[in-house]
Amino acid sequence: MTATKPSARAGKQVEQTDWVALVGQFGALIVLVVICVIFWWLEPAFASQRNIFNVLRQVSIYGVLAVGMTYVILTGGIDLSIGSLLAFAGLVAASVEKGGRGLLSVGAAGEAAGYGVPAAAAAAITVGLLGGLLQGLSISKLKVPPFIVTLGGMSIFRGATLLWSGGQPISAFRDEYKVFGQGFIGPVPIPVVIFALVAIVGFVGLKYMRFGRHIYATGGNAEAARLSGLNTNRVITSVYVISGLCAGFAGFLLSSRLNSAEQVAGIGYELTVIAGVVIGGTSLFGGEGGIFGTVVGILLIGVLSNGLTLLNVNPYFQQIVVGLIIVFAVYFDQLVKRRRR
Repeated sequence: MTATKPSARAGKQVEQTDWVALVGQFGALIVLVVICVIFWWLEPAFASQRNIFNVLRQVSIYGVLAVGMTYVILTGGIDLSIGSLLAFAGLVAASVEKGGRGLLSVGAAGEAAGYGVPAAAAAAITVGLLGGLLQGLSISKLKVPPFIVTLGGMSIFRGATLLWSGGQPISAFRDEYKVFGQGFIGPVPIPVVIFALVAIVGFVGLKYMRFGRHIYATGGNAEAARLSGLNTNRVITSVYVISGLCAGFAGFLLSSRLNSAEQVAGIGYELTVIAGVVIGGTSLFGGEGGIFGTVVGILLIGVLSNGLTLLNVNPYFQQIVVGLIIVFAVYFDQLVKRRRR
């Protein structure tokens, strides 16, 4: 008799712990579905095909950035420089496309002087890769905290953006350049397709490749991973390179979508992206999370913004809502961990 009661209690405890873990894993998805139903009930236009694709297009740039940020945060790091790096890469891509810097319209140095869309995209990605590599090496080799390195990078890349352009935007691109940000494949905007492809590649990399396991190991316990023979410095450098690559590519996409590359592009993007990653269940302390949750988190922010706008809610209130969700997401993450212990 005495052996049966503890067993029953243990069974209940296991069920309770599993339930908490299940809610922790799919909580953001549940909230997303509930919010979508509420907005659809309050404003039927929310569920229209046009509005759905509009939401997806709006979050596509954030989504590309968030994939790279997920890799960084899984190692226990942070990247505050992605917005500034995006702006710098976008301006470099625009100047390569136009054949010069600070060009406001197609003219003497316009179509004939440009180097084409492939060269522009390659230039943006190269800028992002180099920016990520420099920061990754500073963190892994020089042992400077990621917060400090990327905070400095945020200022450095923004200053480089201003120097490169001389304070002028670059705009009025050719149709071949604009199609990546403004075009459609059937009814689906091209940026949405690109975001989906980037998310799939990021998911496969984390879920099914050895490199993904190394990232989780480094984020879970970097010292234990190092002692087991894993080159943690290489892993840490690599995730910042990936984040930089995503920032560079996103800079190209944003300039294509807006038909303009500007010095103020990307301001505040890092906060929205980090919010989406954290809301999606990736722990700020590293080792837990994934791309699926990140996609859900980014969509949740986009749906909130769009739905509240349709309901004519004050845009300042939207920032308060997102901030509260971030705090709750981190609190719930800590709650799940305590229950597991």
